[in-house]
Amino acid sequence: MKNEIVEEWFERGKHDLDAARIVMEEKGYPDVIMMLLHQALEKYIKGHLIMQGWKLKKIHDLETLFTEAGKHDKIFAKHLDLGRILTAYYYENRYPPGPIPGINKKKIRTIYSTTLKIIKLFIKKHS
Repeated sequence: MKNEIVEEWFERGKHDLDAARIVMEEKGYPDVIMMLLHQALEKYIKGHLIMQGWKLKKIHDLETLFTEAGKHDKIFAKHLDLGRILTAYYYENRYPPGPIPGINKKKIRTIYSTTLKIIKLFIKKHS
């Protein structure tokens, strides 16, 4: 049963990651790309944590989730900075008032690439 739940989290995360790639390829809105990357990573981290026996918490703070994942595997604790960046964009973008946060295309590609590498680690750990 636990494996099925993890697979469901990973599948939903894959949808977000695929959507981020498509929006990026189509030169879509940078804020949407960042939100989708956040969502993808959040779902993979939560799936991984659930497999470790973690009780689901309805939170969106990737720094907190990476800290939790780092308790089981120190490699994930190395990504706290990415967690902070994506979480900041997530909250700034989702909750007005205020301007839509800007980010340059090069930084988005770097964040996408890093996110993809981390997701591949989660997938490898659960293969």
